[in-house]
Amino acid sequence: MIVAEFLPAAPNRLWQLAGQMGVRHAICKCAPELTGLKPPWDLDALRTIQQRFSDAGFKLYGLEGDQFDMRRIKLGLPGRDEDLELYCRLLRNMGELGIPLLCYNFMAGIGWHRTHGGVSTRGGALTSRFDIADVPASLTEAGEVGEERMWENYAYFIRRVMPAAEQAGVRMGMHPDDPPLPALRGIARILYRPENFERALALAPSPSNGVTFCQANFKLMGCDVAAWARRFAAQQKIFFVHFRDVRGTAQRFEETFHDDGPTDMPALLQLYHELGFAGPVRVDHVPTMAGEANEQPGYEALGRLFAIGYTKGVMQALKIPIE
Repeated sequence: MIVAEFLPAAPNRLWQLAGQMGVRHAICKCAPELTGLKPPWDLDALRTIQQRFSDAGFKLYGLEGDQFDMRRIKLGLPGRDEDLELYCRLLRNMGELGIPLLCYNFMAGIGWHRTHGGVSTRGGALTSRFDIADVPASLTEAGEVGEERMWENYAYFIRRVMPAAEQAGVRMGMHPDDPPLPALRGIARILYRPENFERALALAPSPSNGVTFCQANFKLMGCDVAAWARRFAAQQKIFFVHFRDVRGTAQRFEETFHDDGPTDMPALLQLYHELGFAGPVRVDHVPTMAGEANEQPGYEALGRLFAIGYTKGVMQALKIPIE
């Protein structure tokens, strides 16, 4: 398996720390507000970012998240056809540059969401929490968006872009809704239960259409995580693993240290290996540790280093090859 890290588009201290941890594969969000460049549907912009990683000893293995404004695509608004053409251009660029993975989501209006970012956990570290009771009842500017409308928008999207992904040799791994709830503030979500992933895969059958197996979100769905990992793996649909743990339910949960949650984390790594998964694994949503500002809850450096070390240690103990 590949131990990858989610790194910013320009070199910083985390690049150095990741390299010192032996990480050689990068996952990046290349949206223009983060890069100062054009969106990655511009070939030169994406090539520039890829070269930065290469110069620092990293392979840019994949892109993650919305690489440009996806509102019109996700909400089915006028102008989405123009945006979809840019999305297909992004996929073609990835294929030309040999970047094989795109982790995407279809959360409209509200992306991954937490209601608290400074909850005290082990040793005074700070973690994040979601509590449905603290989500405002008011609608967003998008108003009410029903589930079937979201399915229609998703079908329009995936059927348009999947041929471009397949032609480019790019694998698209759909990420679960986070938190996995049927709706937030009036906007329906569609990837909040495992059966819906099978519906999504059936909309555009392709070897390029698969799953980002964010194991904590599947846990919060209340399903048998191992059973669904086996089910997706049997179809060769696990493209990417987000390795994290949570305590609670989809309505109220907290992120945990990788060695301090309710899940048998080594057992899941062993399972992925036994299922033949050889793709990228990245740690996610870690606590903020002493001396850090907690400006990016879930993504400060020290917790990520702890989690990477934990993950690599478990893999070595289980004799899982690490790339």
